[in-house]
Amino acid sequence: MKNPMLEVVSLLLEKLVLFSNFRLFSLDIPGEEKGWKKFYEVNCFLRGDVLEVPRTHLTHYGIYLGDNRVAHLMPDILLALTNDKKRTQKVVSNKRLILGVIGKVASIRVDTVEDFAYGADILVNHLDQYVKKKALLNEEVARRAEKLLGLTSYSLLWNNCEHFVTYCRYGSAISPQVDKFFEMLKIIIRDQRSVLASAILGLVSIVCMGLASYTTFPAIIIPFCLWMVA
Repeated sequence: MKNPMLEVVSLLLEKLVLFSNFRLFSLDIPGEEKGWKKFYEVNCFLRGDVLEVPRTHLTHYGIYLGDNRVAHLMPDILLALTNDKKRTQKVVSNKRLILGVIGKVASIRVDTVEDFAYGADILVNHLDQYVKKKALLNEEVARRAEKLLGLTSYSLLWNNCEHFVTYCRYGSAISPQVDKFFEMLKIIIRDQRSVLASAILGLVSIVCMGLASYTTFPAIIIPFCLWMVA
């Protein structure tokens, strides 16, 4: 049986990951609705390579399958709205992607290198510098990716595009991006100012919304927990 409190905490953390990666005031986003088509020299990629590109506000990853094809886990809200493959197979726009992240709807799909990169520069096997695991043979990596093609759930914390490629390439589903976020969260939690800020916010909520269980309990328990772990 699922623990409702853990589900709430997980949901809040996922939203924090999403918003912490948003460059809200950035106007130079790769692939924004302008001419993003770009030529890529696919001959330099080997079947089983991990391709990495900046996409919207997160780094996006895929596995090169050869013949100008890339398998990648892509959030897409359209998958929840229609079964029309002609529509869902079109390039996923930034709006569809972000709504798919929020709705936790995704698929592991195959696109051309151009559609996958969405106009951004591509890094090849860059994760090898950060993941302390030996990479599998490229052919095994590509076969793992092909076996996983199709609809899947999406979670910023537990099942994102990075989990997909690290499982295929290293045999373990991990996400350095999420690990980095948790390290940042630890720093914030250990800062004594977080305790004071949460206590002030709790008092403000009680003053504005009244003395009720749904305001009083968080106002007490959150600062207490932060104080204990700081």
